[in-house]
Amino acid sequence: MTTAQVKTTTAEEDILFRLLRQLDAAPDASQRVIAEALGISLGGLNTLLRNAADSGYIKISERGGPDKRKRFAYSVTSKGAATKTRLTDAFLAKKFAEYDALHAELTGTTTGFNPLKSRANLMQSNFAPIPELYVSYESSQKLKVEAADLTSHDLTPRQICDLELLMNGGFNPLKGFLTEEDYNGVVENMRLADGSLWPMPITLDVSEDFAQSVELGQDIALRDQEGVILATMTVTDRWEPNKSREAEKVFGADDDAHPAVNYLHNQAGKIYLGGPIVGIQQPVHYDFKARRDTPNELRAYFRKMGWHKVVAFQTRNPLHRAHQELTFRAAREAEANLLIHPVVGMTKPGDVDHFTRVRCYEAVLDQYPSSTTNMSLLNLAMRMAGPREAVWHGLIRANHGCTHFIVGRDHAGPGKNSAGEDFYGPYDAQELFRAHEEEIGITMVDFKHMVYVQERAQYEPNDEIEDRDKVTILNISGTELRRRLAEGLEIPEWFSFPEVVAELRKTKPPRSKQGFTVFFTGFSGSGKSTIANALMVKLMEMGGRPVTLLDGDIVRKNLSSELGFSKEHRDLNIRRIGYVASEITKNGGIAICAPIAPYATTRRAVREDIEQFGAFVETHVATSIEECERRDRKGLYKLAREGKIKEFTGISDPYDVPENPELRLETENTEVDHCAHQVILKLESMGLIKA
Repeated sequence: MTTAQVKTTTAEEDILFRLLRQLDAAPDASQRVIAEALGISLGGLNTLLRNAADSGYIKISERGGPDKRKRFAYSVTSKGAATKTRLTDAFLAKKFAEYDALHAELTGTTTGFNPLKSRANLMQSNFAPIPELYVSYESSQKLKVEAADLTSHDLTPRQICDLELLMNGGFNPLKGFLTEEDYNGVVENMRLADGSLWPMPITLDVSEDFAQSVELGQDIALRDQEGVILATMTVTDRWEPNKSREAEKVFGADDDAHPAVNYLHNQAGKIYLGGPIVGIQQPVHYDFKARRDTPNELRAYFRKMGWHKVVAFQTRNPLHRAHQELTFRAAREAEANLLIHPVVGMTKPGDVDHFTRVRCYEAVLDQYPSSTTNMSLLNLAMRMAGPREAVWHGLIRANHGCTHFIVGRDHAGPGKNSAGEDFYGPYDAQELFRAHEEEIGITMVDFKHMVYVQERAQYEPNDEIEDRDKVTILNISGTELRRRLAEGLEIPEWFSFPEVVAELRKTKPPRSKQGFTVFFTGFSGSGKSTIANALMVKLMEMGGRPVTLLDGDIVRKNLSSELGFSKEHRDLNIRRIGYVASEITKNGGIAICAPIAPYATTRRAVREDIEQFGAFVETHVATSIEECERRDRKGLYKLAREGKIKEFTGISDPYDVPENPELRLETENTEVDHCAHQVILKLESMGLIKA
């Protein structure tokens, strides 16, 4: 391309940028007003409007006038809005480059703004507003009407979290879901295609069927789970990712024990779509509205309060006394104000629900000086990616106007891998954060594991206690805390605040009063239904909680009569059973499930759904296939052997034997009553029923 061509292209983009900005701000202005604002003739404006409409940047519609002359209204399309965002970046970059050149000419030094790789580099103050991807209110109303006719994608809860932070600037400098080029750079070296630091793939995963229904360059509407249009997206990329490679590079191992890897392989769509998004409206939150702030709302708060230094504390757990001491120390060390910034999107399966956690946070906020501390909720879907997650959290907090960020021991760690070892080293996150600290634009405040020293009646970093042989060191792990809550045991005041414990006990009563699910799995004819019926009678005899039996055949008749026996339909049937069982468990009842449930991934998904509310007791009825075939009263195995029943578990379809069930029952030469009693004993040992 020649210099003349570059200048022509730049001039064309400049006038297009000014036009889109003008139409977005005043869509009902007359042609004369628009032409004057742009400094061009009416003839030149007409040519410009036609070209913009032909390119799909704007939509022109007729409107009536008082003098009966033809008048027109102009609306910026989703493609035009995305182009306006891109041209805004180019305009800002050009102006800063001009300023930098002038500064160098006058002073002999650069401003430090160049080279610019993204808008994140422009954020030199935690007070300055950051770019959002929303269009104006007037444009959003018109886009809603346009988007109603577009192909729609119903977002998953994780995608809604991602979209919200894309739109409000929390994921700045991203302009949408990653393109294939950006995705490859992020996976391989934590870099976008333009070189900007970004450690986490933000992708729109969809099914193969949906991906095939969309053409490249097509706009789609992104809807929440109630069908509300939140944004539009121009699909520029469509590809099938190497998910094993993504797991290895981003999460450190292709191991399904990692919740994000399990999600990647067993829940996420097979195809990724990428492209810029145009925000129409933010997701609706009915809970804790006063505690939810966008990045710009927090920046405005810091500006109002004069908080030039703000240290952010990331948490997905209730606040206990060790956390209070850690945050106090961090604020003192950084000489900064404190932002408690808990995640209320998606966290690790089994975590305390965010409603309970926020009540816990509010219960102890008065332990902090109100003039130096604030709390805001972050609707983030965590990936539990350890070191990469720490860098990601730092970038997000920098976008929210924070200047310092606490990174503790095993930050965002998911726990143990399949070999029983930690996925990440205790201070791996701190090391990776420190290596990128300057580029993140936020200062790390690193802290070690805090423990209570009884003789001094205070919390101290475990690694810094020099006289540890002469003092008593106390600590309660998360596992121990859950055990004490489950068994109704004392939780000492040196560990947590009474107000926090009271809130936790509301949500987590003693296990003997909680709902739970017993989930039988095994071959057809293994004895699942018979044992489940016997167990139901024994539990009803004990009384105290309602008992519901969700037998495979009963569910097939009443909930899943339209389903066949393909893998997809079997999975859907089991997920329905899991949903009903989770509701029973949540409301304090006992659910007994007795399907075949042949697939381990589906059983795990059901476990995760139920363990949010109570215990999940997987019981493998380990009757051999030979014995099941011998018992075959319905003649199903005979028909399967003859090929008259397709995809029959154990014959023409696999059965994933549970590796670590809570209980394994051998039924051959064993009475049903004895098997049911074994389950009762297991429930007693787990504290779910009283002996």
